[in-house]
This record gives sequence, structure tokens and C-alpha cells, in this order.
Amino acid sequence: MTQVKKFDHKMLIDGKFIESIDGERFERISPSHDQVVGSYPLGKRADAKIAIAAARKAFDKGEWPKWSGAQRAAALRKVADLIDLNKEELALIEVLESGKPISQARDEMNATVGLWYYAATLAQHSYGDSHNAIGEDYLGIIVKEPIGVVGCITPWNFPLLIVSQKLPYALAVGCTAVVKPSQLTTGTTLKLAQYITEAGIPAGVVNVVSGYGEVGAEFSENPDVDMVTFTGSTTIGKRVMAAAAETMKKVELELGGKNPQIIMNDADLEAAVDATVFGVYFNQGECCNSGSRILVQRGIAKEFIAKVVEKSKRVPVGDPLDPNVLVGSIASDAQLETIEKYVGEGKANGAELLLGGGVKSTAAGRFYEPTIFAGVKKDMSIAKEEIFGPVLSILEFDTLEEAIDIANSTLFGLSSGIWTKDINSAIKFSKAVRSGTVWVNCWMDGFPEMSFGGYKESGIGRELGRHAVDEFTELKTIAINTGERKMWIK
Repeated sequence: MTQVKKFDHKMLIDGKFIESIDGERFERISPSHDQVVGSYPLGKRADAKIAIAAARKAFDKGEWPKWSGAQRAAALRKVADLIDLNKEELALIEVLESGKPISQARDEMNATVGLWYYAATLAQHSYGDSHNAIGEDYLGIIVKEPIGVVGCITPWNFPLLIVSQKLPYALAVGCTAVVKPSQLTTGTTLKLAQYITEAGIPAGVVNVVSGYGEVGAEFSENPDVDMVTFTGSTTIGKRVMAAAAETMKKVELELGGKNPQIIMNDADLEAAVDATVFGVYFNQGECCNSGSRILVQRGIAKEFIAKVVEKSKRVPVGDPLDPNVLVGSIASDAQLETIEKYVGEGKANGAELLLGGGVKSTAAGRFYEPTIFAGVKKDMSIAKEEIFGPVLSILEFDTLEEAIDIANSTLFGLSSGIWTKDINSAIKFSKAVRSGTVWVNCWMDGFPEMSFGGYKESGIGRELGRHAVDEFTELKTIAINTGERKMWIK
């Protein structure tokens, strides 16, 4: 098995890999092994300001926005190739910093490569409209221009994947960027910065500042940043939005979820059970798309619940460097406390604990048992609030209409799913549920071509898909008069 090791990193500002201004650094202790696995410059507001100034200069005076789409596409493909070439090291860094299983981290590296390749195609497919029927003497042109400097603030649960849902799309249309990764999982983003420079993307186009919340706050508040894109909790997302409002920045937010899967009486039971277990325990449940809320029709509830419990007992939890492990460690003590708080509330509110409900005893690390509650009511905190842990809440319903009502009863609207053989039920649910993604007879199947984002308090805007680049552009109307002017005063 791969040994735990420590990686040392530097920030990227204006094409140079540097320490912070004051020379301070911070470390990451592996949540699985309780050993130091990363050391990073401790960037602060002053460092963020320098990075923003570099991105501003690169956009206003530099060549990147002037490059053709084909030139930018070629550079993004080079980044994709370098990620692919180094994906084993990247996967190891993510495992050590986040606690996720190595098999999953490897899959994420492959998915990340795909995101950069897809974003590269969009560099040559960002275009507007022309209007030649607005009058004999007029031609109207609508063009899309890069919005400018984009501040990217990314979370700890999928660090390289999520920055790659933002950064290459912004770069594709000619924006420049400042990036702040989570202080818990900084390493792969700083590695990405190396590949960006190796790919020939000019100095200042991408700047990565490692540090704590004050760096992200500077991105959100600084008037030289034209847009901020943030993935994280709804609570912090609201703060980002409020800060951005002071300078009327554009915001794109991908926030929390409490995502329901509807299991109908006619569902393929074995497939639905497997998807349920995968959906709630994938990435230790530390996933905005976690299928943590199951709504099962009463006719099959008893059999379904028994099968889910039985399969959950067989989920391997342990050292994430073991390729056979599917559930690793919780990312931090703070997150572990949050999970324990919600499990306690579930018990106190009268939900039936069928499995787990406690910390797994290990020599090192923070491992939580796969946990299942049945008899859950829609007004319980474990049914309507995001737990971000391996905790499943099972609710029962009688009719599809009741299931839709329960599904829509939270403040979130990120994703949802239905398991049924009846096309009418599938379509009815898909049209009525208030969520940005609907999965029918599958769960968490994602593709670079398909848009991702949420309704309600799950966010604003969309990532992925061909519409993703629109988030990073401004529309400009150009009206051209080719005839004589009709005089206002004769």
C-alpha cells in the first residue's frame, strides 16, 4: 500500500511560484492518518490584492483575451493532457488531504481531464446573434465578451474536480482568474497551477492564492474582480453574494442540497437499492448531490428498507489508501461534530435508528459508520437539512403527488431522482420537482455536456454544458445604421 507522504507547495501569482508576503505557511493533517501531508503558503488579503492586480493587468493589457478560440482551446487541451499524465500523484494528494478512497479519487482525475477537454471545445463555440431583419438600413449584432477577472472559490470535498467545473470555462472565453482553494484540500489546485504554466497560458491569466477565508472575502469585495463563482455551503454562499453586491459583481453559486430519490412500487428494486447505498455513502456523504433523503412508496417500503440495511452493512469503511475501501474518513473534526449533532437530533425527534449512528473505532482518523434512519417525517431536521455525512433518512409515501410535495418541501433544489418503470410517473415527477437535475432510473450520473446547478437556495447559475461559458460573458449589442439618418430636428 502507498505510504503516507508530505507534499510542499507554493502559490502562483503573475506567473511566479512564490511564498506569501509575510512568509507564513500552514499545514494539512490527513483526516485519515493524523499525519502532516501538506504545507502551503498562508496567503492573506495583501497576497490576494497582488493576485487580483495581476489578473486585472492580464485581462486589460494582456494577450489572452485577444487569442483566438482555437489558440485558447489548444492551451486548455495541453492542461488536460498534463492532468492526465500526473493523475496518479493528484489522486494521492486528494486522498491524503480529503480522506476519500483512492479508487474514487482516480475516477475523479479522469473526470477532470474530461472537463478540460470539453471546455476546450467551447472556446471555439462562444458566439452571439445577428439581426438583418430590423430595417433596410440596419444590421444588429449581439456579441458575447469575456466578463473580465473571475474569482473562483472552491470547496474541500472535490477540490480539483470543482475548480475544473469553473476555471477552464472562464478561460475558454478569454477571462482571467484568481483562485482560492479550500484550506483543507489545497494541494491539487496548486499542482494544477503548475500545469497551467507548463501549457503556455500567459503569466497573470491564472493566479492561485492559498489561505483562509480572508482571501475569498477579498475576491468577493474587491472592485477589480468582475465576477465571483463559489461552491460551498448555502450559509457562506449568502455571505459571498452579499459582499459581491457592494460592487455589483456577477455571482455564480453552487450550494447545498437535500436531494430526494423517489422509489415507486414498480421500481427495479435491486438497482434502486444499490443506487441508494451508493448515493448516500459516496465520498462519505460529503457531497452536495448526496442522495441522503429517500422517499419510498409504502407498498415496497418494508422490503426496500431491509435490503438497504443489509447492503449498507457490507460497505467497506477504512483507510482510503486501500483500493478495496469505498468509504474513507470524514474531512475534519468540525464536520464530524456536525454529523453527530444531526444524528442526535434524529434520535431525539423519534426517528428509528436502524444502522450505525456512531464513530468507528480506529487507531487514527475520523471514520463514521454508515447510518440509516427510518420512520422519518418531513419536518425533522434530518429530513430537510444538509448533513454532509454518511447518514440516510427514509420517508414513506402513498401517492406520487405526496412524494412530489415532500420532495419540494425543503429550501434546497439541487438534484432529485425517481425509480419507476412507468414513463408517465417519470415525466410527471420530472416536470413538477423543483430541482436543477432530475435523474430517472439512475443517480449521480454526470457528463461534461449536461448543465449542473440548483433551484432555490441551492444556488444561482449553471456549470458544465454548453451554457456554462455564458456565466463568464457579457452580452453587447451593436446597432449599425447603413443608411442616412432621419433627422430629429429639420
